[in-house]
Amino acid sequence: MPPATLPPLVEIAATALFALSGALLAARLKQTFVTASFFALVTGVGGGTVRDALLNVPAFWLHDMWIAPAILATALIAWFTPHRWWEGRLLEWADAAGLASFTVLGTTKALALGVAPVPAAILGVVTGCAGGIIRDVVAGVPSIIMRPEIYVTAAALTAGLVVLLAKLGVPNALAWAVAGLAGFALRGAAMIWNIQLPAYSRGS
Repeated sequence: MPPATLPPLVEIAATALFALSGALLAARLKQTFVTASFFALVTGVGGGTVRDALLNVPAFWLHDMWIAPAILATALIAWFTPHRWWEGRLLEWADAAGLASFTVLGTTKALALGVAPVPAAILGVVTGCAGGIIRDVVAGVPSIIMRPEIYVTAAALTAGLVVLLAKLGVPNALAWAVAGLAGFALRGAAMIWNIQLPAYSRGS
């Protein structure tokens, strides 16, 4: 039997978290509500859409009646709530939570569709990272993958644990929780203590 997929409510919640990071970035850049909604959309569904295109299945949000309203509601919340609510690093924490959640979702869906373990983990990383990359490119800000911060590594840890724990027969809910929390904790530690990967430094 293929591995189980996460409940739809989890997918909606993960999409909303990523959408929040997109809407908050637009607000931080003092953009219009239309721009905030667009940022929320591309951030919320970007990674999952790329994953589904590679899996040759319909994009997950096109046939779900709740995904688009959840994204719009998230944009409205970010736009109409006081600015002080979103000061500090809340955007980064929302992005970290979305990264971990979407990576679990992407890896699990790939496994459920019969993708081999390593490609499934890669698709999980793509699912977790692509939305944020698209958001940064559209916003004209340096993409997270072009900085030495631990980001893709956190997604890789999450995806790898999903695959490993599935192979070990760990119950799905426990495996998903452990993998998601591990990736979130690694990304959070990197933000708090400024942990970075070493950059290439060899001479010619």
